[in-house]
Amino acid sequence: MTWVVILLVAAAVFGSLAFVLKLPRAGWELTGAALLVGIAGYALQGHPSMAGAPKAPVENKRAADEAMIKQRQQMGTAFTQGQSWLILADGLARQGQFGAAADVLRKGAQQFPKDADIWVSMGNALVGHSDGLITPSAQFAFQKAATIAPDHPGPPFFMGLALAQSGRLADARAIWAELLARSPADAPWRADLVDRIARIDSMLGAAAGTGTAGAPVPTPEPAPSAAAPE
Repeated sequence: MTWVVILLVAAAVFGSLAFVLKLPRAGWELTGAALLVGIAGYALQGHPSMAGAPKAPVENKRAADEAMIKQRQQMGTAFTQGQSWLILADGLARQGQFGAAADVLRKGAQQFPKDADIWVSMGNALVGHSDGLITPSAQFAFQKAATIAPDHPGPPFFMGLALAQSGRLADARAIWAELLARSPADAPWRADLVDRIARIDSMLGAAAGTGTAGAPVPTPEPAPSAAAPE
């Protein structure tokens, strides 16, 4: 049945060219030969009985973690100007389109070159685009953000996260320990940071067979009460 359809389609194409579009009679032979070559090629390489297997883009298989986006938004509220660029990039990252998100953020950085949160988000998008591994371009984006806003907790936090995902646990711990040392006692990310450092220490200690590695993690101090008397 497949070959009947193919031959009918070929005949219809030839008839349309010859009688509808008024193909000169001198070109009939060449046109017929071209159609026959196409049919012969399909006969040699075509597999009409094989099931189709469309593949989605690789990035779509790994969408951005919603918790990570919220963490960045929480850390960067005081450091952003290009909010519209970030909203668009976050939407793309949620769909796993990290390359497109990075492109959007590059344009945002051209408009707002001093927006530290755009650079942090760009670093995250580039890490996602490389399937969780930190690249020189992602590292540059995080360092750029840290240079623009030294007090921004996002650059060291997310750079440490990318380093940890890349297997560079000791480097991640060093960056996070420094961030922890300068974080306010009531910082909303402090408890999470302590937990992450503790997990790295456990993994490093297990790998070395010597117990916990690195300096002890400071215990979070209770936040001062807002109702305390002057």
